[in-house]
Amino acid sequence: MTATQTEKPLEVDADLLAQLMSEDTFCPPEPKSIAETGLSEQFVEALLCRNLAMIGGNSGRRLAASICLPLRLVVPILESMRNRKLLTHAGTAPLNDYNYVLTESGHEQARGHLRQSAYIGPAPVPLAEYVDSVEAQSIADEAPSRQKLLDACRSISVETKIFDLLGPALNSCAGMFLYGAPGNGKSTLARCVTSCFGQSIWIPHAIIENGEIIKFYDTQFHKALPEEKDSLLRAASVDRRWIRIERPTVVVGGELTLDNLELRYNRDRNVNEAPLQLKSNCGCLLIDDFGRQRIAPGELLNRWIVPLESRHDFLTLPSGRKIQVPFQQLIIFSTNLEPEDLVDEAFLRRIPYKIHMTDPTDQEFHHLFRLYCEKFGCEYRKDVVNALLEKHYRQPGRAKRRCHARDLLMQVRNYCRYHGLELELRPEYLDAAVETYFAMVLKSK
Repeated sequence: MTATQTEKPLEVDADLLAQLMSEDTFCPPEPKSIAETGLSEQFVEALLCRNLAMIGGNSGRRLAASICLPLRLVVPILESMRNRKLLTHAGTAPLNDYNYVLTESGHEQARGHLRQSAYIGPAPVPLAEYVDSVEAQSIADEAPSRQKLLDACRSISVETKIFDLLGPALNSCAGMFLYGAPGNGKSTLARCVTSCFGQSIWIPHAIIENGEIIKFYDTQFHKALPEEKDSLLRAASVDRRWIRIERPTVVVGGELTLDNLELRYNRDRNVNEAPLQLKSNCGCLLIDDFGRQRIAPGELLNRWIVPLESRHDFLTLPSGRKIQVPFQQLIIFSTNLEPEDLVDEAFLRRIPYKIHMTDPTDQEFHHLFRLYCEKFGCEYRKDVVNALLEKHYRQPGRAKRRCHARDLLMQVRNYCRYHGLELELRPEYLDAAVETYFAMVLKSK
């Protein structure tokens, strides 16, 4: 058997091993050439120039790490720049490397690059590659089972009938209204259901299309996951321009405006910021307190009427060019208003699932107290909760909310801390908590 014949099966075995070691359906492979990055050498050179101009000298290895490309792809570009007198060696660096600094000609060229764009960071990923990644990681292919939903909501209290309504809505990925009185766990439930669709996805740090850069990774909405220590083979072969994160849950409330749904262009840096719906792809987009935004509900849904049906959106670049991007997320509208009071029938038809979050029953109220007593480290007493229900709910005709158990126990804990008392579930402590927790509005006679 020849050497060539023995190498090929080994490569296949390595690929299979990497696939078996990963639960991901999509994992971006490390590029083997500049051509495989989808970028030009001139673009990478400009990125290196800007980096050196802003931070000064650096080793080849650190420069490669800062733009998230393999060192073997970066070194030839650095050496080409050195041959053209744009940079020079400023000494040796560990591991057979050099420190590089810009020359006067290099600084002049860097100033020109900075005038065109001030973007410094990981090399961007072409838009087409990002679109492919969304298709590979789409929540539409997950079809979460009842057990997955139960596991995702294990930490909260949800009625069985709510699960029966929520499950089909999640499988449709068509969007839903969660409506009901405030304090009944609509926002908490929306955050939990994202984990039904798998634990992690890969997203790019930045995207490029027609030379225009869109910053994508956002620490406000994206939680990076640590590298898997037992998957060294995969870690060594992953494209570092991508980052592995928890499936995103992007939550916006009353601060939402139409500008948040478009590319935000920074004129000083000549860089775009991805809109909220793009950052939520392959995850969940929760519009909290829907109907209380600074824009009318109809305006918001008008903006999304086509994406909700076609599952893609159109964004306008600063050049005026429109690009098509995926619109692949579960959209949840959480509101304490009736859906039909917010939008007309045509819009309600495009959001087919409307789930009413009702008030908790007495039995669930006891269950919530039991859960939070355990969490707060005090003994649960059924008789005390029964007394609370009779005195402060049934007699005054007060509605129960799922947040009350947690909030009242927090008030009790603060009361006990102030008075130097041991945390206990006692009627007099709850009386004090109720007095300060519920607003008592006095009407004039």
